[in-house]
Amino acid sequence: MVPIFEQDELVMLEDFIRLAKEGEDVQVTVELRKQNLPVKVHPAHTEEGKGETESYLLIGAYTCRVREEVREVPKVYMFGSADESLHAAKLHKNIANERLKRDYNRLREAKIKVEEKFF
Repeated sequence: MVPIFEQDELVMLEDFIRLAKEGEDVQVTVELRKQNLPVKVHPAHTEEGKGETESYLLIGAYTCRVREEVREVPKVYMFGSADESLHAAKLHKNIANERLKRDYNRLREAKIKVEEKFF
């Protein structure tokens, strides 16, 4: 069977939506995660003068299956700071969830079923 994608080809969620609209049976699952990461900043911009601050990414990790091919498609929905206020953290979570809803709608319109999860 001819592969749908080349071995090292970069694929996006849109590629699987297109395939589903073309009639392929596409199956998708999503796992959500918060990934902490240190960010280098000028030492004068931190209270401790460390030159590093903690930040995070809210990521949707999609596993997409079509025919015999399985691809992992990560998508970043939000970037935030560990030092942000509770209000800012809630706002960032709401924005990430609204972005997820848009992607879920696009998947649903392409007749791709996915269990909807939110941050």
